[in-house]
Amino acid sequence: MDNQILTLVNQTLTKFKPQQIKAVLGLMDEGNTVPFIARYRKERTGNLDEVEIREIKDNYDRLASLESRKADVMKLIAEQDHLTPALKQAIEKADKLQDVEDLYLPYKQKRRTKATIAKDAGLEPLAAWLLRFPASGIQEHAAQFVNEAQDITDANTALAGAHEILAEAFGDNAGLRNWVRNYTRDRGLLVAKVKPKGKAADEQGVYQQYYDFNSPIKQMVPYRVLAINRGEAEKVLKVSIDVDRAGIDRYCHFRFIGQHHGPAIELVEAAYQDAYKRFIGPAIERELRNELSAAANEQAIKVFGDNLYHLLMQAPLKGRVVLGFDPAYRTGCKLAVMDANGKFLDKLVIYPHKPAPTAKREAAAGEFKAFLEKYHVEMIAIGNGTASRESEEFVAQVLKTMTRPVYYVIVNEAGASVYSASAKARAEFPELHVEQRSAISIGRRLQDPLAELIKIDPKSVGVGQYQHDVPQKELTTQLDTVIETAVNQVGVNLNTASSELLTHISGLSSTIAQNVITYRDENGEFTSRPQLKKVPRLGPKAYEQAVGFLRIIDGKNVFDNTDIHPESYPAAKALLAAAGLKTTDVGTTKAQQLNQLDLAQLATSTGVGELTLKDIISSLQKPGRDVRDTMPAPLLRQDVLKMSDLKPGMQLQGTVRNVVDFGAFVDIGVKQDGLVHVSKLTDKFLKDPRQAVAVGDIVTVWVEEVDEQRQRIALTMIAPAEA
Repeated sequence: MDNQILTLVNQTLTKFKPQQIKAVLGLMDEGNTVPFIARYRKERTGNLDEVEIREIKDNYDRLASLESRKADVMKLIAEQDHLTPALKQAIEKADKLQDVEDLYLPYKQKRRTKATIAKDAGLEPLAAWLLRFPASGIQEHAAQFVNEAQDITDANTALAGAHEILAEAFGDNAGLRNWVRNYTRDRGLLVAKVKPKGKAADEQGVYQQYYDFNSPIKQMVPYRVLAINRGEAEKVLKVSIDVDRAGIDRYCHFRFIGQHHGPAIELVEAAYQDAYKRFIGPAIERELRNELSAAANEQAIKVFGDNLYHLLMQAPLKGRVVLGFDPAYRTGCKLAVMDANGKFLDKLVIYPHKPAPTAKREAAAGEFKAFLEKYHVEMIAIGNGTASRESEEFVAQVLKTMTRPVYYVIVNEAGASVYSASAKARAEFPELHVEQRSAISIGRRLQDPLAELIKIDPKSVGVGQYQHDVPQKELTTQLDTVIETAVNQVGVNLNTASSELLTHISGLSSTIAQNVITYRDENGEFTSRPQLKKVPRLGPKAYEQAVGFLRIIDGKNVFDNTDIHPESYPAAKALLAAAGLKTTDVGTTKAQQLNQLDLAQLATSTGVGELTLKDIISSLQKPGRDVRDTMPAPLLRQDVLKMSDLKPGMQLQGTVRNVVDFGAFVDIGVKQDGLVHVSKLTDKFLKDPRQAVAVGDIVTVWVEEVDEQRQRIALTMIAPAEA
């Protein structure tokens, strides 16, 4: 930890106390993970959560990178003997990387330019003389620089060389670049026009709204930026930035000419106008386009991460026998049934849809019903892909003939085929076909979304917007962070967790995770957390970081099925003793007596902070708790709706499938998800739809408009009486 950078972080992140920042960075330096720090080092950090801890670390890394670049730039300029005290101070004061690069630009090694050729020809004094704005004699003075050996054949050639020197100098001027950048950002327009052959390339009219589009740069919303970028990449749109050149010229005149008079004014004006046209304008346009794209990418990645988190944290459907239903037409619907613990029991293929032969279609209902009865299926998870709604109608008709209640849920099957064809799926079910593995994945997504979705490339789960357009490295980093947070907040059953789940546990690498699985296979189920120390390559630090997130159900020690870290087991015993309780009282109503304890006094006697003691009490009262149990349960259905059934004003319940910048897509039980525009989520102004809804939420909506031809449904979450 660098003290100078620590000081800068303190100055930047004023919402945190200096001791909190120092504690976080110190803990990170000690090799602790973010989930471990957030859960088990609350006293040291002042109860900071994962997001706040990462914010501190990210800012430290950013400032460290900035200071490193400053040092490199000053070294490079010093090697050229141009590092003046004033320049050094300006670089040291810069708080943005772009400002550092602007200051370095005049000293950056360039390829040979017209300006450097002119300097080599000895024309720098002429350029400097012009900036003194002589009253007369320009042609005569320029003639003194004629040099046949350097191809300076006359006064005009000399003045042309001086022009190049001035234009490059203006182009490299850090102050001018910064002013133009800010001016363009504040007053410029992003303009999109359809290219001459653009409409032919845009067969579906996806980018029609951008064929003649302009918007102030500072008002551009992220999803529009990404849409325009994609339209440009697909050669549909021509995109540029338009700004008032007259305002820039006025500023340059004021800055470089001021109150001067004389014939040199025209030459200086031409130089700064040329500097803008060739150097500054194109560079600023690239920078601002990149700036818009970077902000849009960041927002898209943030939205994707937030959606993924809520998707992973959907409530599991525990203790139910589930049937996964992978719909299809010609090849038949693949069914797979799992017991209450997710264990695959049996498979079946039925042919309820055309173009299957009539005999097979007529037999499908009976086969399906018999299969449901044979395994006492309670829930059916239907994938939302091809033939989904036809399969839903088929399932609903069969369920009407059942003598016991059976429900179905439409499950987002995005990525199921990717997983089913993967090496991981082949290793788990080598004897099954791809489609059968897909049916298992669909069913298990209902039983435990986190455990199943963790096996799939998160970019394939269908809850993002433009995820394939954003920088993949940054997207992967964000998604890994989201998965790490979700997995560690939930915790995992050490005796059933897959290697994919274990890999995301704090402190465990993929190698160690596999070693845990191998040890479990060779030695049987874990009966206590300390057994983990016998796993190859799982050293003391990895054990410390991971053990609190690994649960053992019905193990030797009741504490092993809680969030309590083994380092705090003595404190847990002290709390029980202080309340007159035994370990057999953990999880019973008697454990409520722990709420009566004097934590301040116990903190002194145990040496454990009050925040940690509160967490221990919560764990003793609810061992084996799953934070997902507080999330909305899946919306269960027994009958089906068609788009033709929908009428304006109709009230329905639906499940939020995706949240994007302009609203939320809601599954209301028909083939097409409906859109609730951000303006219809609430009667209050919302800048971000995620302030109102999240993926997995069960919401009440009203139908506003149905367009069967375009397969679009407009919904509102504002009740008609409130509208």
